[in-house]
This record gives sequence, C-alpha cells and structure tokens, in this order.
Amino acid sequence: MKLFASTIAVNAHCDLPCGIYDPAQARIEALSVKACMEKYHASDDADFKARAVAIKEERSHQVKEHLWVLWTDYFKAPHFEKYPNLNELFNEATKLAGAGGTKGTNDVAVADQLIAKIDEIAAIFADSKK
Repeated sequence: MKLFASTIAVNAHCDLPCGIYDPAQARIEALSVKACMEKYHASDDADFKARAVAIKEERSHQVKEHLWVLWTDYFKAPHFEKYPNLNELFNEATKLAGAGGTKGTNDVAVADQLIAKIDEIAAIFADSKK
C-alpha cells in the first residue's frame, strides 16, 4: 500500500488551473452582439437580418454563460466584501445580455451598455488578480 500512497500534498483555490477565468471572453461575445446589431441595421435583406438576429441572440446567451462562470466560480466571498457592488454589476450585466437586453432588441445603445458593464467587471477582475 505504501507504493500507492501520495507523496505530494496539493492545494488549489479554483476549480481548474489559474488563468482560465477572464471577462475578455464575455466582452468578445458582447462585441459580436454589437456587430450583429450594426450589420442588421445596415442591411435591407430580410434573410440576412434574420441570420443576424439569430446569431446576436446566441452570442447574447454566450455573454451570460461567461459572466455566470466568473460570478459563480471565480469570485468568492472575500471579493464580494472588497467590491460591494460586484453582485449588482453581474446582475445588471446578465440582464443586459438577456431577453430584456441585447437578446430582445437590436438597439446598439443596449449593446454599448452591456460592454460598459463588462468593462466595469473586468476592472474589478484585474484588481482582484493583484
């Protein structure tokens, strides 16, 4: 049995090796959402517009997925204590990516609001890595 005994103690503070969490993923998807909206408004082709809406809705959902992972997996209680507005930022951002936000509209200003919220989260994320 000694042959199978662990000789190294391992401790981890996250689910997987560090570096997998990054709000940049949500931002890239949000920029894609905005681009789809802009292309939608620039086109007169009904089929193209339908495809732009479908892609925009899919990407909006991806924004929410990336934000949820950060919110639930990366950020821990000490972060929420240090940054008391963090829960509110995530709540607002995920709602901006949902049916009441970019998923339900083609208003580029809503996409800009979403990107701004993600940028606020990204600033806190960067500060939390120091």
